[in-house]
Amino acid sequence: MAHERMLKFVGTGQAFPEKREAILRAEDFQEIASRYAPEKAAEQASRCSQCGVPYCSVHCPLGNHIPDWLRLTAEGRLKEAYELSNLTSTMPEICGRICPQDRLCEGNCVIEFSGHGAVTIGSVEKYITDTAWENGWVEPVEVGPANGMSVGIIGAGPAGLTAAEYLRTAGYAVHIYDRYDRAGGLLTYGIPGFKLEKDVVMRRVERLKEAGIIFHTHFEVGRDASLDELRARHDSVLIATGVYKARDIKAPGIGLSGIHAALDYLTASNRKNFGDPVPAFDDGTLNAEGKHVVVIGGGDTAMDCVRTAIRQGAKSVKCLYRRDRDNMPGSQREVANAEEEGVEFIWLSAPKAFDGTDAIEKVHVSKMRLGATDASGRRTPEQDPEGDFAIDADMVIMALGFEPEDLPNLFGAPDLNVTRWGTIRADHVTGMTNLPGVFAVGDIVRGASLVVWAIKDGRDVVEHMHRWMKANQHHERTAA
Repeated sequence: MAHERMLKFVGTGQAFPEKREAILRAEDFQEIASRYAPEKAAEQASRCSQCGVPYCSVHCPLGNHIPDWLRLTAEGRLKEAYELSNLTSTMPEICGRICPQDRLCEGNCVIEFSGHGAVTIGSVEKYITDTAWENGWVEPVEVGPANGMSVGIIGAGPAGLTAAEYLRTAGYAVHIYDRYDRAGGLLTYGIPGFKLEKDVVMRRVERLKEAGIIFHTHFEVGRDASLDELRARHDSVLIATGVYKARDIKAPGIGLSGIHAALDYLTASNRKNFGDPVPAFDDGTLNAEGKHVVVIGGGDTAMDCVRTAIRQGAKSVKCLYRRDRDNMPGSQREVANAEEEGVEFIWLSAPKAFDGTDAIEKVHVSKMRLGATDASGRRTPEQDPEGDFAIDADMVIMALGFEPEDLPNLFGAPDLNVTRWGTIRADHVTGMTNLPGVFAVGDIVRGASLVVWAIKDGRDVVEHMHRWMKANQHHERTAA
């Protein structure tokens, strides 16, 4: 009987939840797609071929049991589908919204290879957990019996929040320290509402607060306490800060006003949508309204910036990227969404200089071409001597990626080992740094990466922290 409900991909086409028309969705910061109706979600889930080796799960960093919860969804057993998706992920509805499924699970779907269009895994994942929240199936965190030990977590992003949830379940007292006024890290301030509405993040944070996890906001390690002071306060410490320093380029005129870092721009927009006072937005500095906007970069952050500028009412929005469409790191779906909303992509182009009297007026652009492949297998962009040109700009947003801050210096912890890239050097298996009892996970170890990898790292490190604390419990207490 169950099999009759599956293998529908031959007769049923791929269908994503209906997107609102570009002209309407460009007027607000709400998510662009409507929700599946239950029968539609079941119909799309029923397209899964239930193949012997589920490449979708293999290519999911969390190893989600995707074919299993698709089958349950197809059978209308949504509560069980939710419970199964919740086993491997602390925030499935967030991954369903922001994971680049076209590069991970859906991009490796067997029926995609057979020409039938992948199962819309991300949309079903989002639907399952949104339904679970609405129906009260998302239960409080099950707090384990207190074991008398405490953990300090630096950073309230996806890695830190995930580790906090599992540590609380194991009976630890958990304290999270974060420099911002709200938890969530880039989920809160870096990703726009049209990709991830903020109440979706806040209800996860609330659930952790209700479990007794203590959040210390506006807290900067190095200013409010050194790393050593946190180590003395807790039985172990987890560093999960992410990477926040904007990557720069050197070019004439880079200091002109009107040139901004992507994160400053996105944070101002997200704060505005929270209803916070944002002077730099209100005085027009970080507001794209009525401006010719040029965004430089080709990753997901650049896509967030161009689509935010459209919603703020920019006069024109152009995106410069030094490679072509096929070699772009960002999600192709995001490029398509941006183009529908009116963004113009100028492929194979890189800024050469910035021009203006006081503020930015023009960007001088070098035309690029793709040369030989580099070590990563991508063709290296090189300058094409044929075609330089200039474009008008009142606002330039630099979205060239992120690098780690100098944490040993910042945290007053000169002994903390980092790599030559500035990321923290941590054991590949246990996640422990060179400082006993100090662990590190997420982007601060990997370099800028995906939310789903941060969740995986936060989940996996807990067992190693637990083992270390158990083994060192007596020693720690005596030392204290």
